[in-house]
This record gives sequence, structure tokens and C-alpha cells, in this order.
Amino acid sequence: VQLQASGGGLVQAGGSLRLSCVASGSIFSINIMGWYRQAPGKQRELVALITNGGRTNYADAVKGRFTISRDDAKNTVYLQMNSLKPEDTAVYFCYADISRWSVRSDYWGQGTLVTVSS
Repeated sequence: VQLQASGGGLVQAGGSLRLSCVASGSIFSINIMGWYRQAPGKQRELVALITNGGRTNYADAVKGRFTISRDDAKNTVYLQMNSLKPEDTAVYFCYADISRWSVRSDYWGQGTLVTVSS
């Protein structure tokens, strides 16, 4: 299984970006998909998660500004990021909890850099 993230880049404060992440490989079902981020000198932190039932969970720092969604037909998760702030600058990592046959495992993408200038 591979997770391929895209959509990062440089944006001014107040701007928007949309991240995408596609899961590929031998997948029976994708239980949870989401995004984490890691800023320089800091630990990786949760940004947002979405279950296969559509239930979402957001970090307090992004509530009201970021929206997570998924397209199960495409094995893809999206993160729409609006009203970006310089403190949102980080490498964003795609995450998925995937079942393959009878085994359920965590998978991570390679990360995509988001830089927000003030």
C-alpha cells in the first residue's frame, strides 16, 4: 500500500490550499484517513481525521478553517485549508488505517510541505 500526497506549496497568510492523498495497492477497506503535520522543531500532531462513516475530528487549532473530506471511489482524502496562518507552516503527512485481508495497519504518506508567509 502506498499513500501519495500532493497539493502543498507557498501561500500568503489568509490564502487557501487543498491537499490530496491517494491510497493505492491491495486494499480491502480504508477505515480512517487523515492528516498530521510536523513543524520545524516540533512533534508531529493531528490535524484532522475522517472515518469511513464520514465522522470527522479536527485539532482545535484548525477548526472552522480546515475541512477534511474523502472520496472512497478514488481512495482519496482531501484537506481544504482556508484562512491559512504562518503557524500552519509544516510538513503535512497523509495517514490511513487500512484493512488488507484480515490485517489492519497504519500507513503514512511521504509528506507535503505547506509554507504560509506573513
